[in-house]
Amino acid sequence: MKASFAGLVAGLLLALAVINGGFTGFLLAVVLGALGFAVAGKTSGEIDLFERFRGRRD
Repeated sequence: MKASFAGLVAGLLLALAVINGGFTGFLLAVVLGALGFAVAGKTSGEIDLFERFRGRRD
């Protein structure tokens, strides 16, 4: 799946969350979407989440 198509689907789902759940539903959808993105990136090896928190080591 291309990133542009995934972004389109995510945007449509967030729009549905706003329509059905109001602002609270929107916030919940954004948080769960970010969590899903982080977990998927970690499992596929595209994102190293702990790299940001380790700091620089010489």
